[in-house]
Amino acid sequence: MPSRRGFLLTGGAAAAAMAAVLAGRRGLHAAPADAAAPHETFEVTHTDAQWRQLLGPERYAVLREDATERPYSSPLNNEHRAGIFSCAGCQLPLYSSHTKFDSHTGWPSFWAPLPHAVATRDDLSFGMARTEVHCRRCGGHLGHVFDDGPKPTGLRYCMNGLALRFTPKAA
Repeated sequence: MPSRRGFLLTGGAAAAAMAAVLAGRRGLHAAPADAAAPHETFEVTHTDAQWRQLLGPERYAVLREDATERPYSSPLNNEHRAGIFSCAGCQLPLYSSHTKFDSHTGWPSFWAPLPHAVATRDDLSFGMARTEVHCRRCGGHLGHVFDDGPKPTGLRYCMNGLALRFTPKAA
């Protein structure tokens, strides 16, 4: 998968089109990006081969290659029980079900993360300015945050279901 720098330096339109076509074959839309900027360090790290083995191909594509799953493809989109949504890469608790809402976008959406759970960075891929959300502990790509969410924050953390694991609250 090409890096953001390589994408920008080479003009990237053809590379982006090819990545989208190839990713679309497996139901994922891959962004031409590295999973983490080279200057970032994280508490949980693995080699590329270890990540591939731990995550499997679809989760690896989302968490480590910044791919995006097809809308309405995640069972977590329809998860309405009380519980916690954690990072599928390192199991860090990220979102409470109390902040989940139906954004009608096709991805699990939340109006706030748990404290100290996520970090953000600018994402300029595909000629758009967005804010990427990643796990602060392992750097795994989760999705993006937008400013069109509900009160009280007005934010919409639009997450890939493949990047999350749900644990229901014990009865």
